[in-house]
Amino acid sequence: MQRCSWVDEKSEIYIKYHDEKWGVPKYNDRELFELLILECFQAGLSWITVLKKRETFRKAFDNFDVEKVSNYKEEKIAKLLKDKGIIRSRRKIEAAIGNAKTFINIQKEFGSFSHYIWGFTDGKIIKNNNDKLFVSTPLSDKISKDLKKRGMKYVGTIIVYSYLQAIGIVNDHETNCWKF
Repeated sequence: MQRCSWVDEKSEIYIKYHDEKWGVPKYNDRELFELLILECFQAGLSWITVLKKRETFRKAFDNFDVEKVSNYKEEKIAKLLKDKGIIRSRRKIEAAIGNAKTFINIQKEFGSFSHYIWGFTDGKIIKNNNDKLFVSTPLSDKISKDLKKRGMKYVGTIIVYSYLQAIGIVNDHETNCWKF
């Protein structure tokens, strides 16, 4: 079974992520929040690093309960900074808290974050029919700009594009991949 070229065929966690999660449309706000936060923590690192720490992140960040994360105070930040099972960056932890607050504001404005993010494509999935690997597009530029304007951090166009792939708005499986 042929997969996208970026998948490390020796890594079970990567294979499972590719085969079962990546590019699958997601509409649940909790899952959308989780992936947004994980993508932000991935900035400057490899996705496999985040995947290996995902379960620990879930525990550390209260199963990505956006309300709880938005209310984290210095005591919780200090606890997270000591957790060797996650990426311990004060700036990224503080960004996660701020992004949670913005996420809630978006939910209030649009009824859900799902309505907001899928609204950029009118609910349609973008399926690229070539094997050119993109790192950003005009769509990710537009969403990045809007998220930044709303106050989110670590949401540059490359991170946003990776996020769009992860949540299935963009289906970038290569043409020779069985998931294409």
